[in-house]
Amino acid sequence: MLTRRATLAATAGLLAAPATAQTAVWPSRSIRLIVPFTPAGTTDIVARILAQRLSEKLGQTVIIENRPGAGGNVGSDYVAKVDPDGYTFLMCTISSGAINYSLYGSRMPYKPDDFIDVGLMTQVPNLIFVNNALPVKTLAELVAYAKKNPGKLNFGSSGIGTSLHMTGELLKAVAGIDMLHVPFRGAGPMLQEVIAGRIEVAVDNLPSVIGHIRDGRLRPLALTAAARSTALPEVPTTAEAGFPGVQATAWFGVQAPLKTPQPIIDRLGAEIDAVMKESETRARVADLGGLPPGLTPDGGTTPAAFHAFVRSEITKWAKVVKQSGATAE
Repeated sequence: MLTRRATLAATAGLLAAPATAQTAVWPSRSIRLIVPFTPAGTTDIVARILAQRLSEKLGQTVIIENRPGAGGNVGSDYVAKVDPDGYTFLMCTISSGAINYSLYGSRMPYKPDDFIDVGLMTQVPNLIFVNNALPVKTLAELVAYAKKNPGKLNFGSSGIGTSLHMTGELLKAVAGIDMLHVPFRGAGPMLQEVIAGRIEVAVDNLPSVIGHIRDGRLRPLALTAAARSTALPEVPTTAEAGFPGVQATAWFGVQAPLKTPQPIIDRLGAEIDAVMKESETRARVADLGGLPPGLTPDGGTTPAAFHAFVRSEITKWAKVVKQSGATAE
């Protein structure tokens, strides 16, 4: 007769067997990577770079699915509540993964513990830029113009709670100027309005705006980074432009819904790290102004390192949101 301990052990083994078998053959079908913003924005651009290489390495197609809304909250909430079977992941951002928790407060539909952090893909500076018709060529000139025309300038971002929104709010607070924030559902619609001249000032992640800058359709003023970007070496940093307090580095990584099997997390985390160490991938990201993950001594990423990074970002941006007085109205 089996002892009680042996019976429990056998039962546990039977329950664990399906999960073990499932993870042993993962992935056996296509994987969805949810992008919580519209196509053509930075989140979408970097997600597609990652998805292409992961599809090749995993032997299954990684499908990009855009679910925009509420500064990334709509798509993120979807992933938080999806079946954690290892076939749906989230391309999280500085907004959906850090800023929104303090900006939305009790109205947030999900919490940090609803996700497992898998890996960081890249970090990128933000760019402050203007429509070519606006008579300013430097950040100092923009501030002077805004002071002479209080409340008359609109600044666009890809959504409430994004690092782009917060960069604009930081500029307003540090420079003592008044501009109206106009949030869009993504970078694509926002850029169209700035190029058309209906929005005078904007902030965007470098990858999604760099093509328009290089083509001369928009005028760059300053990068919100500690150093200039090799992608746009002629553009000064906010510190060089006289506003060192206006710094914000956006980031993009992959999260999974809570209870996704750990072997899948470990495998995908290792694959993301390997992809981001490839010279070709790094070159593609660098051309867009992006930096390597930089979370481990060798410049890479791991689930544990990304988890620590995300938690530190949540704490950091809670202070910035409080300082700026921004709310998700």
